[in-house]
Amino acid sequence: MLNVGKIEEGFVLDHIKAGKAMSIYHHLGLSQLDCTVAIIMNARSNIMGRKDILKVECPIDSMDLNILAFIDHNITVNVIKDGAIIEKRALTLPIQIKNVLKCHNPRCITSIEQGLPHIFYLADEQEEIYRCKYCDEKYSETDADFVKDSHSRN
Repeated sequence: MLNVGKIEEGFVLDHIKAGKAMSIYHHLGLSQLDCTVAIIMNARSNIMGRKDILKVECPIDSMDLNILAFIDHNITVNVIKDGAIIEKRALTLPIQIKNVLKCHNPRCITSIEQGLPHIFYLADEQEEIYRCKYCDEKYSETDADFVKDSHSRN
């Protein structure tokens, strides 16, 4: 049996699709923070079969977790204080995503101007559709390409 100790202050991301924990780790920029992170991959789950879990010990207000709703809106965010769950946070789709996705339109300005931030806006909340701010190209999960250095989002 694997035993990962409890955290005193931070958050636990539960019900992550199996295999997605490392992607979330990078998108949240956790490697840039001075905090303890436990990544549990392929844990058994009665509901999902297999799932990933992230336990992060750091002040919860130090990061924007809304990017998680874009990645997978089924993720559960448990806020921990003094070793106990004090809140279960609901995720909302971010209005804007910066430096997470790359635009695939070869005519987009982001293809030419390498230093330009990749910005997508929420065009349709019901259908969860994002479009490029510069050329209005629709984001599609089938051709998803993530920006490699995504820790500089605003």
